[in-house]
Amino acid sequence: MPEPAVELRAVERRYGSGQSVGPVSLAVDAGETVALVGPSGAGKSTLLRLLLGLTAPDAGEVRVLGARLDPRDHAARQRVGTVVQGGGLFPHLTAAANATLAARWLGWDRPRIAERLEALAALARLPPDALLRYPGELSGGQAQRVALARALFLDPEVLLLDEPLGALDPLTRAELQDDLRRAFAAVGKAVVLVTHDLAEAAFLARRIVVLRDGRVAQEGTIDDLVSSPADPFVARFVRAQRSLHLRGDA
Repeated sequence: MPEPAVELRAVERRYGSGQSVGPVSLAVDAGETVALVGPSGAGKSTLLRLLLGLTAPDAGEVRVLGARLDPRDHAARQRVGTVVQGGGLFPHLTAAANATLAARWLGWDRPRIAERLEALAALARLPPDALLRYPGELSGGQAQRVALARALFLDPEVLLLDEPLGALDPLTRAELQDDLRRAFAAVGKAVVLVTHDLAEAAFLARRIVVLRDGRVAQEGTIDDLVSSPADPFVARFVRAQRSLHLRGDA
C-alpha cells in the first residue's frame, strides 16, 4: 500500500505548564480532506504547527510521503502549504507578489511563474485585476483566495488550513466553502482543515477528528458523531452546534 501523504505517529508536545498534546496518531491520504474540530485549547493549532514543521514533537514523529519531517529541513517543509485566518498576506506586496513570493525566492523563471499564477488564479476564482491590488485593497474573500494560491504555488503534497473562513461574513463564507471543496477535489492534495464550525467541517471533509484536552475524543463521519457519539463530551459538542445545517452531500 502507498504511504499516506502525511502522518502523525503517536506525536506528543509537552509544555512547561504541565499541559500537553498527544499522543495523537493520524494519517491522511492524497485526495483526502480531514477536519480537526474541538473547543479552544483542545490542541488543534498545536497539531497544525507540528504538521507544518514549525514545532518539533517531544515524542513520536511527523511523516510526509513516508519521510520524517525535520523542522530544520526547509526544503522538506516546502512540501506543506498553509492558509491561515485573514490570509496572512504581506501588506507591502501586491496580491500577485504575495502569491509568487516563494517561487521568486527559489529562482523560478518569469514564464514559469506567470503560467503557474494564471492557473492558480483560475482555480481560486481570483479576477486578474485583484492580482494588482495590495492586501488592504482586497475584500476578505479575495485575500483568502490569494492565500490559497500562495499555499498551492509550489505544488505541495499537503495543504493545511487554520480557520481560513472564520473572519468572513456568512455569504462570503458560504461562497468560499463551495470554492474550497471544488479546489480540494481539483488538486488532489491531502488536506487538513482546522475549524470551530462542525457544519463547515462536515461540508468540506469526509472525516472529522474531534479533539479534547490534546487527544482524539472521536474520529469518523458527521453521521458517526451525531448518531453514535463516543462519550458525553462528544455528544455535548455536537449538540452545542445549534446551527448545524449540513450543506450538500459532503
